[in-house]
Amino acid sequence: MSLNIAIIPARGGSKRLPNKNILPLAGKPLITWTIDAALESQLFDMVLVSTDSQDIADIAINAGATVPFLRPAQLANDTATTNDVITHMIEWVELHYRRVSRVTLLQPTSPLRDANNIKEAMALYEMKNALAVISVCELEHPIQYCNRLSENLSMEGFLPIAANRRSQELEPYYRLNGAIYIFDRKFVGKMSDIYSKGSIAYIMSKLKSVDIDDEFDFNMAEFIKNNCHHENKR
Repeated sequence: MSLNIAIIPARGGSKRLPNKNILPLAGKPLITWTIDAALESQLFDMVLVSTDSQDIADIAINAGATVPFLRPAQLANDTATTNDVITHMIEWVELHYRRVSRVTLLQPTSPLRDANNIKEAMALYEMKNALAVISVCELEHPIQYCNRLSENLSMEGFLPIAANRRSQELEPYYRLNGAIYIFDRKFVGKMSDIYSKGSIAYIMSKLKSVDIDDEFDFNMAEFIKNNCHHENKR
């Protein structure tokens, strides 16, 4: 049988928020929330962490994930892409185990995504016979209220007449939230093709869609973790 695996990419370096993947969030290292969610879902043959950091590796192994190696230097710099990291891990798995049929990418910077979200996204993948399922959430503010600014900061024509309505009357738009990517083996090595026919959106709540990039995001996630345990929406 082919493998259904989860990959959690966690580079050691972070310029905006140093060591963010292992910073303590609501009582445990950030990456541990994602490892726990993956393991709790009971969906995967392997939950793998790809990292260049021994500190991250030690924490991940202690949390129950598999860390088969530390990333080579060429996959630990600012030019390395997620596509490169995924391809490298899949090549290792298929060399040492057997062929992979399905990959789930779970970024550790989405600690509010839980096991139930992963299970719902996987169920959608199977129900729709999809090639990929990608998590999204509704934009926090209507995109119709957004525009570019000229150098002189003029607001002339900033808001089109068509958008001059109450926000609840405007068509909703959605954004990638970075929490869940489930995809067929065919996309390994060419992740840029994932947004194509056969790919389906899994809609999550905005409350669970915090993607940690800086200190503000981290503080927001911690506040939600500590104060919104009753939240059951996707």
